[in-house]
Amino acid sequence: MRRLFPVTDQTSADRSDRPWSPDELAEAYAYPELGPDGHWLRANMVSTLDGAAQHDGRSQPISSETDMQIFGTLRALADVIVVGAETVRQEGYRPARARQAFAERRSASGQGPAAAIAVITASMDLDFSLPLFTSPLVPTLVLTGAAAPAERVAEATGAGAQVVIAGDGAVVDPVRVVRELAARGLRRQLTEGGPRLLGQFVAADVLDELCLTISPMLTAGDAQRIAGGPSVTVPHRLAAAGVLEEAGFLFTSYRRI
Repeated sequence: MRRLFPVTDQTSADRSDRPWSPDELAEAYAYPELGPDGHWLRANMVSTLDGAAQHDGRSQPISSETDMQIFGTLRALADVIVVGAETVRQEGYRPARARQAFAERRSASGQGPAAAIAVITASMDLDFSLPLFTSPLVPTLVLTGAAAPAERVAEATGAGAQVVIAGDGAVVDPVRVVRELAARGLRRQLTEGGPRLLGQFVAADVLDELCLTISPMLTAGDAQRIAGGPSVTVPHRLAAAGVLEEAGFLFTSYRRI
């Protein structure tokens, strides 16, 4: 893998085809320094050249081995992984696992063995018998609205999940999601979608960083883009923070200006 941006004195040394170590990837994707009350929400998504975020309903077919390594690195750096209920159902989500390669780094940062998973759902239509809820290293959070069905809330709690109210009525407020997680010490936040959830974060202007893998593939069809839902009034401008390349895949990072 080679670094294309930013261009520094070390860039030429990075122009090789060798795989990067976990430490090198962790340095490349390190969260910014956060103040006492700070938090940072980054998204990790993959898209084909023609804008598809999925193929046959899943992201794996348009991914690569290195993309999955970066996927794992971003998870290993985060306090919490925020995901929509539909993605949990489609992708068969499991608890985040502890990775020995990042254990020392997480310990030095005061983090637990693995990131918590936070599932966003208004309906609470989830299978609470899944390992995601019954056997995670750290309890899974379920963020929902105040009008969530009481019996489903009780079922989630009984399975070991922590239910967090992050919206009035049946609506989950993206701004409150970020704040509620940060209030629980989960300040390094990562969302893996799906597109509907990312669209809500974009519309609410709470996304700080987008890590986007551009896959050198074309799929056509009518697959979703990486972000869905209503458009924003004025497009949000981000600044390029990093670009890596391997085998035609571009691993980009854009941050809030």
